[in-house]
Amino acid sequence: MYQTFYRILIELTNGRVSSGLLKQFSQSKLSKPLIPLYIKQFNLNQQEFRDDTKSYTNLHDLFTRQLKQGARPVATETSSVASPVDGVLEDAGEIRTDKKIVVKGKVYSMEEMVGDAQFLEKYLGGKYLVLYLSPSHYHRIHAPISGSVVKRWTLGKKSYPVNKWGMKYGKEPLAKNYRTITELQSEAGCMTMVKVGAMFINSIVITDDSRELEKGQEFSYFSFGSTVVLLFERDRFQLVEKISIPADVRVGETIGHLTVKEEGV
Repeated sequence: MYQTFYRILIELTNGRVSSGLLKQFSQSKLSKPLIPLYIKQFNLNQQEFRDDTKSYTNLHDLFTRQLKQGARPVATETSSVASPVDGVLEDAGEIRTDKKIVVKGKVYSMEEMVGDAQFLEKYLGGKYLVLYLSPSHYHRIHAPISGSVVKRWTLGKKSYPVNKWGMKYGKEPLAKNYRTITELQSEAGCMTMVKVGAMFINSIVITDDSRELEKGQEFSYFSFGSTVVLLFERDRFQLVEKISIPADVRVGETIGHLTVKEEGV
């Protein structure tokens, strides 16, 4: 019953008009008076902000704020995989050979998530990580490794919540929400980032469309809280042992290591 009610409610409020109004409000001067209230409510660390909050003209400016240089040190070890976002590492596991993953007890179709069965083949048996960003988190997205951009594409239309209610009662938000996907190639093989929109505002903005990305380099942002799913090829990624899921992570922090396979192995 709860699931049916939740889905009906979200469908009624997740239309083009309601989504557009919410987006317009967050980007209008009318939302400016909410900035200090938002900062206080979520206890945001203003010492990290690159710009003075008085320069923000609306909530969108706060959501997409940039940080001071050096506020997020980036892991320097060559094999390290750095967290691409500030958020919560909600889940990690194996990409099953039947092209599915299990997140918080819910089964997701990987084929539907990336929209390409042939593309997915090299990731079967590999690892996935799910990183959730609440509205309070820093919303900029950074490259988790250094590599070449192989492919970028966009899927989905609507965006359902990806919080605990959305993950429990929603219609597979990780596989159905509006999402942009980026595949990177490094010496250790390929990895893919699925950036999932949430809360009705389908705004995932690419800020740097370079074909080469350095680890820790900012290249996009969310306009609201959302989720990033990382995909790794089989036998190419190992989660750091000290992480106990769920775990709070920050941009640049080591969350795992890549494995470079020797030739002929």
